[in-house]
Amino acid sequence: MRKEFNGVLEAALGHATKYLREIDQRPVGPTATLEQLRRQLSKEWSDAGMDAQQVIDEMVRDVAGGLNNSANARFYAWVIGGSIPSALAADWLVSAWDQNAGMYAVAPAAAVVEESVGAWLKELFRLPPQASFALTTGCQMAHTTCLAAARSWLLKKDGWDIEQQGMAGSAPITVFCGERHATIDRTLRLLGFGDSSLRVLEIDGSGAMNAAALKRNLNELNGKPAIVLLQAGDINTGGFDDFETLIPIAREAGAWTHVDGAFGMYAAASPVYEKLVRGMDRAHSWATDGHKWLNVPYDCGYAFVAEPEAHRTSMSYQASYLTHQNDARDPLDWNPEFSRRARGFPSYAALRELGREGVREMVERDCDCAAKIVTGLSKMEGVEVLAHPVLNQGLVAFLDPTGKQNNEWNDHVIAEIAREGTAFFSGTTFRGRRAMRISVTNWQTSQDDVERTLAAIGRVLQQLNSDKVAQPLR
Repeated sequence: MRKEFNGVLEAALGHATKYLREIDQRPVGPTATLEQLRRQLSKEWSDAGMDAQQVIDEMVRDVAGGLNNSANARFYAWVIGGSIPSALAADWLVSAWDQNAGMYAVAPAAAVVEESVGAWLKELFRLPPQASFALTTGCQMAHTTCLAAARSWLLKKDGWDIEQQGMAGSAPITVFCGERHATIDRTLRLLGFGDSSLRVLEIDGSGAMNAAALKRNLNELNGKPAIVLLQAGDINTGGFDDFETLIPIAREAGAWTHVDGAFGMYAAASPVYEKLVRGMDRAHSWATDGHKWLNVPYDCGYAFVAEPEAHRTSMSYQASYLTHQNDARDPLDWNPEFSRRARGFPSYAALRELGREGVREMVERDCDCAAKIVTGLSKMEGVEVLAHPVLNQGLVAFLDPTGKQNNEWNDHVIAEIAREGTAFFSGTTFRGRRAMRISVTNWQTSQDDVERTLAAIGRVLQQLNSDKVAQPLR
């Protein structure tokens, strides 16, 4: 090992293992204020350099209080998993190996590992074996990859070569959705569709797209290019669209169907929940995250496309200075990046560590924990359940001490739960009301964590309701 690495990597290992060893004793949310963090981290950049180990030691010291303890089993905000041991270790090796995983010629093992990951994930999600795939930075870029393929495929059917001619002058593509995640809107902007391309259709009480509305709107288009966006797991309620009904309607009209399954596609791993994704395999494309329910480190999403030619056409680019392969798979032919992190290794490690049974057990345990948290909260005074878990997501609202709905009070309670430190939740607005989301996706979450979480929330509510100075916020 070069002498420059002596000390600094050992220091980093020491800081990392100390952090992980103490993770269950640390507050689950951040404790430092914005002003404190700026004071600790906003330093003048000096002319002279510093010793590498000193840089690491000071950085660890200065971020104190500013980290969300999202690897903790009681972190229930924003659908964030932790990192299982093999995936974290593999991610460390990814940085040490420093491979540019854009092409087989540049990183042969990284390219072949992605082939295995793609095959295993298609089996896990029960997708067509012939579907193409890409490992992306997250679900945002997985959507972008899939919908770029959709754009190419739809316009080619309309006699337009988007890769050669661009979008100017092409037929407009109408995008239908019910409930949707914000990353869909960003993707449509990135690909040049624009907000005006989106048509939001009626939904039923569970948040699922209305089939009659979809059929009526597609008929009105009379065969013009269209994309139908469906959900496998709503971000608030965990609800699913009815794939068995909606996808055949879209296919009959010649529309492309894309499934946003950032976390919900993992229902396919469990015999208990697989009914939620029945019929999903007939879509044209699917997007999901690895850094959610597979519990690999961040910078990991997966895109799958049932039309490989359209997928490759929309992404691939040839250049004389690049060493392209005929036999091996070059990842840059399937995703938006040239230079890219070898993110296949953590996914490879996680899937091997867990196996089919490990993924199933983790999904079912997390869903069970989510249900028990919501059930436990429903028995507490001043808590109203807005959505019981369909999968691993629940939704509750806190009534103020007078028993009334009060959005400010609801956010105040969430903040007090975070301040208590045992668990961390995020807020959301659901049908005009502020609420608290319960999202369980961590590989470690157990019945013990459920009990500790409910006890902590109970203490917070008791304190708030008994404190004479606690009044409904206005």
